[in-house]
Formats: sequence, C-alpha cells, structure tokens
Amino acid sequence: MASMTIRNIDDRLKQRLRVRAATHGRSMEDEARDILKMVLSQQETSAGSLAGAIRARIQPLGGVELEIPAREPIRDAPDFSAL
Repeated sequence: MASMTIRNIDDRLKQRLRVRAATHGRSMEDEARDILKMVLSQQETSAGSLAGAIRARIQPLGGVELEIPAREPIRDAPDFSAL
C-alpha cells in the first residue's frame, strides 16, 4: 500500500478531523482514509468532453437565438505588385 504525508493543514481543519475521528472511535489517519475513500467512491468520472460538460451545466438556463448573417462572396486578393 502507498502512503502519503499532508503538510500545511489548517489547525481548525486538523481539530475537526481529530474530533470526528474520536466520535467514530478511530485514529485521525483511519478517519482521513475513510473520508477519502467515501468521497472518491461517490465521484463519477465521465468520459465526456469539456464542451459536453459545459453544455450540460448551462443548458438549463436557456439559450439565445442569434441571427446568422448571409454569406457574401469572397473578396479578390489585394494586388501588391504596384508597390
């Protein structure tokens, strides 16, 4: 099994972890391990695209109908031979 060290934890966060661990009758390390396991097992990873994720988040807000301008013919390329 792998191990890791977490540095620079806020004192209040560490105190809350200590109280939570004591409430559940286990060590802070066991409590942190359980929290990580619980949170990461709930999170589903989707194989969708970023565009799809953005669309799914914004779609319930509604949309805007934009008028698409008519296409015009392509202009002739500029003539630089006279310079």
